[in-house]
Amino acid sequence: MPQVATRSGRAPRAGSTLSAAAFAALLSACAGTPPPAPAPAVRPATPAPVTVAPVATPYQGDWVDWPLTPGDWRYASAQRGSIARFGSHDATQFSIRCDRTARRIELARPGMLEAGNSATMTVRASAGAASYPVANSASEPGYVAATLATNDPELDRMVFSRGRFIVEVNGAPAPLVLPAWPEVARVIEDCR
Repeated sequence: MPQVATRSGRAPRAGSTLSAAAFAALLSACAGTPPPAPAPAVRPATPAPVTVAPVATPYQGDWVDWPLTPGDWRYASAQRGSIARFGSHDATQFSIRCDRTARRIELARPGMLEAGNSATMTVRASAGAASYPVANSASEPGYVAATLATNDPELDRMVFSRGRFIVEVNGAPAPLVLPAWPEVARVIEDCR
């Protein structure tokens, strides 16, 4: 083994090398282990935005400015005539039914009259309005309906109304603002 010389030119003593190594080991033992890194701070989840349903306000102003009732018209042929239903696919809010054999048109809206009660349905179009007595519908259980003759002028007013017409029934929560789409005209023409 080669000899290592110090500054003084003498070889280091074995004991001093050993004691230096022991001192370094002892010193490293005193230092301890570094503390663990702190866990990343947990951020609370961002809450989902809260959707508040708008408070139902009474319709005000000119009815031609009221928003349309959400939904679509659907036309269907039936054995005794045809029908146009307005609303979502699982909930009809209004229907126009042609009964060809009786030559009548039935306007129906969900609801039931208790025995002895009466109500009216008002149909308002840009050219005028008309009111009709309603009764519980025989063809649409759970609906009240007004029956009109096929030559009733209000039917033409509905068809030619400027983009919309409204249907109101006493005791119903809100009027229906319905688009004057071709399905309405088709049912009426099917009965004439």
